[in-house]
Amino acid sequence: MRLSDLTLLPFDGPDLDLTGLTQDSRKVQPGFLFIAIQGTKADGRTYVAEAIQKGAVALVLPANGAETFAYPPSLAVLKTAHIRRTLTDLASAFYPKQPDTILAVTGTSGKTSTAEFARQLAQACGHKAASLGTLGLVTAQGTSYGSLTTPDPITLHQTLDLCAAQGISHLALEASSHGIEQHRLDHVRLKAACFTNLSRDHLDYHETMAGYFAAKMRLFTALLPSGAGAVLNADIEEYAPLAAIAHQRKLSLISYGTQGTELRLVDVQPHEQGQNLRIEAFGKKIDAFLPVRGGFQAWNALGAAGLLIGAGAPIDSVFAAFPDLAGPPGRMQFIGLSKTGGAVFVDYAHKPDALENVLRAARDSLEKSGGRLGVVFGCGGNRDKGKRPIMGAIAAAQADWALVTDDNPRFEDPATIRAEILAGCVGQTQVREIGDRAQAIAEGIQRLGAKDILIIAGKGHEQGQSVGDKTLPFDDSIEAQKNL
Repeated sequence: MRLSDLTLLPFDGPDLDLTGLTQDSRKVQPGFLFIAIQGTKADGRTYVAEAIQKGAVALVLPANGAETFAYPPSLAVLKTAHIRRTLTDLASAFYPKQPDTILAVTGTSGKTSTAEFARQLAQACGHKAASLGTLGLVTAQGTSYGSLTTPDPITLHQTLDLCAAQGISHLALEASSHGIEQHRLDHVRLKAACFTNLSRDHLDYHETMAGYFAAKMRLFTALLPSGAGAVLNADIEEYAPLAAIAHQRKLSLISYGTQGTELRLVDVQPHEQGQNLRIEAFGKKIDAFLPVRGGFQAWNALGAAGLLIGAGAPIDSVFAAFPDLAGPPGRMQFIGLSKTGGAVFVDYAHKPDALENVLRAARDSLEKSGGRLGVVFGCGGNRDKGKRPIMGAIAAAQADWALVTDDNPRFEDPATIRAEILAGCVGQTQVREIGDRAQAIAEGIQRLGAKDILIIAGKGHEQGQSVGDKTLPFDDSIEAQKNL
């Protein structure tokens, strides 16, 4: 594809045929276009010489900033003041095909579960479907693991193009605040979007909750086309401003939750194998069994139902599929029973609200049995430090005992991270610090009595532990199984 076919922006140099495009100099091949993004960790302009050496025939450079290199006149060079937007423009033009129905999910917690439930509901309604997000690309045939909740624009549009080529008509997509703000989702043709909730996260990047919320709101203020479905959790305080945007932009509003109008959650009754839901869907009373534990998953399933209904699926068909839904890996995932009969769950909860939700869900299921609740958790390094004592306080308030361990320390001192968590662990809860995560999981399981529950929180589906610049093999579910 020629450069002039990809963009209307002016460029210097020849109009060349391009064989590919990338923002990663390590992936450059002969005939490629290299986009020199100024990121938070590195400046792509420092890799231009390497890209040219590997065969790049065209460059996209930021218009602001002096160049510290000389490029040959045979190169096509495009300069732009909005390089992230230009990157997405180019990626969507180079990979133009997309599934007919794309459904986006944003929010602090519940994105993965909601997207995966939406994929399964679409499949049950007779569509070839996929989900894309934290777990990677998930289809009925299996999972291709990814590394980012919302991939970079080139990977995203390449994946959309591939899905369309494979006949996938419905795709549920996790939309992170980073991805929305950095224009990664621009040009994705959305049919509906869901907002699950908002709580503290990513303040190392957004700095304030207002900035964090504004990034997520852009999905509804700018990316959803007029007439598309806006599926909003009516039980959160952000509902009112989101609903106002939906009305202003003539989006088709579907509210859900206990205060929802279109999808009202009338009652939730915990069950040994999941939960029984009583729902009023567009005025129609429906009883549905959801075979997934954790009360918060009822909201995620309703959000997924709203997405499908907003995209045109029949209401009866959507709720008829509820009994066959399966929770995604690492989300309130039941691992097994200890030798004493205590139950062990793994959950991805790595932020305050998510940890509180999963511990409350476990506490609710212990109401009648009188068992004790334990939690093994830590916090990631090089991320929002302010949430560490908050999560320590939540564990102290909700659990009977807690083991504070390492999560993904990355480039921080693990002992410092644990100390910042422990500073919030005040109260009657028994708290112990065990740096080695495998040892902490083993001790947690050894503590279990017959009616107890252990939550291993923070890493969920992850199969590695980030320590420094290395990712060491580690899987919470496998470590737990070793001790059951």
